[in-house]
Order: sequence, then C-alpha cells, then structure tokens
Amino acid sequence: MTGTRQVRPDAAPRTTLDKAAHENFPVAPFFLPRAWRDHLMAVYGYARLVDDIGDGDLVPGGADAAHLGLDPGQAQDRIMMLDALEADLRRVFRDGDGSVEGGDPPRHPLLRALVPTVRRHALTPEPFTGLIEANRQDQFVSRYETYEDLVAYCALSANPVGRLVLAVTGTTSPERIRLSDTVCTALQIVEHLQDIAEDLAADRIYLPADDMKRFRVSEADLAAPTASERVRELVAFEAGRAGRLLDEGIPLVASVHGRLRLLLAGFVGGGRAALAAIEAAGYDVLPGPPAPTRAGLVREVAAVVRRASREG
Repeated sequence: MTGTRQVRPDAAPRTTLDKAAHENFPVAPFFLPRAWRDHLMAVYGYARLVDDIGDGDLVPGGADAAHLGLDPGQAQDRIMMLDALEADLRRVFRDGDGSVEGGDPPRHPLLRALVPTVRRHALTPEPFTGLIEANRQDQFVSRYETYEDLVAYCALSANPVGRLVLAVTGTTSPERIRLSDTVCTALQIVEHLQDIAEDLAADRIYLPADDMKRFRVSEADLAAPTASERVRELVAFEAGRAGRLLDEGIPLVASVHGRLRLLLAGFVGGGRAALAAIEAAGYDVLPGPPAPTRAGLVREVAAVVRRASREG
C-alpha cells in the first residue's frame, strides 16, 4: 500500500528487544553470566511481543503478522494476532519439553529464540499463556471495580515474568514465587500509575473504581492536562500500596546471593525509583510518565541491597 513503510524481516524482533532499555528495571544487565542474559532476553522478547500485540504497538508494515503466518494487513487485529501467537507458542512446547523435532519450528523469530531457553530450563507453558490471556482480557475489560480485581489481572499480566526469571536462574521455590508475585504486582501497579494518561487515551483505566469513588475522582479528572488535588491524593494512595508491596519483596532479594541478588535488587529498586519520580512530580502523572533518573535508580538499588544484606 502507498505510504506503508517496508520492514526488513528481522526489523520487528530487533525493535521489540530494543525496548528493554526503556523499562523501569534492568532486564538483562551486563554483570550477569552470558547464558542468563541470553535466556532472560529471550523471555523478555516474548513478553514484550505479547504486550505490543495487545496494545497495538507493533512495528508498522505487518512483519510480525507475516512471521505468524497472517496477512500483514491483519497486524492490527489484536485477537487474531494473539490467537496466532498462541498457536506458534504451542510449536515451542510441541513435545512437552520445547523440542521442535518431528515438526515445524515456531514461525516467529522471537519464539524460535525462546526454544533453547524452554528446553534448557524445562519451562512450562503456563507463564507464557498467562501473558497472552492478560492481553486478551485487555481487549474486553477496560475498567476494574476493586483493588482485588486489579491484583487478579496482575497475576496474569506481570507475575508470570517473575516466575520465569526464577526458573531461568534456577532459584524457584514456593516462598520465592510468593515474594516474586508480590514484587511483580507492585511493578505493574507502578507502571499503571506512570501511564494513566496513555492508558486513558486507549480507553483503559487501571485505577480501581472503588478507590476513584473514595477520592471523588472522575474519568474526566483523569483526562485533564494536569492533576487536581483529588487525583494527586488518589495517585499517592496507590503509590503507597505499591511501595508497601515492594518492601514486602525485600526478603526475596535477601534469599539469594551474588549477581542474582543485584539483579533482583534492580527490579525492586527500579520500582522504588519510579515511585520516587512520581512523588517528585507531586503525584501529577497526567502530563506524562515521571521517569526515574539514573542516579535515582542507582540510589534505590543500593538501598535495597543494603536492606537485603541486613535481612539475609
């Protein structure tokens, strides 16, 4: 079509992976062993692709649709794309252990890159399908009545990623999974707070309706160019919740050692740094997402490491 930018076959996966630099926390920092970095980036690439499909934020040109066996013009049909992605995911797990022997390999490059990770760490499909289900839910559910409803959504949209990090690093245990879920839910809430205006533009609100009523905040208030006092109070309330969840996750950091401790401290510290940026903005997130500074991130990660060392 005239005006459609042509995309090289490998451009969509590369652009997807490049988004790691813009997350609130380090995805696969340099200090980790190379094998861990490669496996974590494979998991991140998959998770980012699912979110980009669900948000309609794919690289223009339809390359991802073509990779999944669809017509490039179907790239913006989110449900069709998620269905095609789930079918491709089944190719990763065809033999129950990620083996693709005896059949066609996954079609999308990011899912082909996931196969060695799945096989090496005997990963199961559930965390991956949970992310797809969360993005399906986004197509039909745009408001959440209670905080508990929002936490249930986070169990699909965020918690699987933390569980995969534990699996890749060989540190899974029931208690660590519980603590990881707490941290991941907190990180998701923080991201929702940063993106209130962007989400509203997509007709989504991730602030519990019960809390909006409590603070007398309307949807029109969220559409304003700057936050009213009531909106600021609501954002501060939700930020406090997220901060407490992050604090509850400190024992997860304390339960591991060495470079893994620093990685997990990066997750928790990244969330704390984002909350500090929201606070520094006076809880006015409506003009745009308050972003933590590099110095702020380093400071918060160091604080988490110190606390973990005392508790460990």
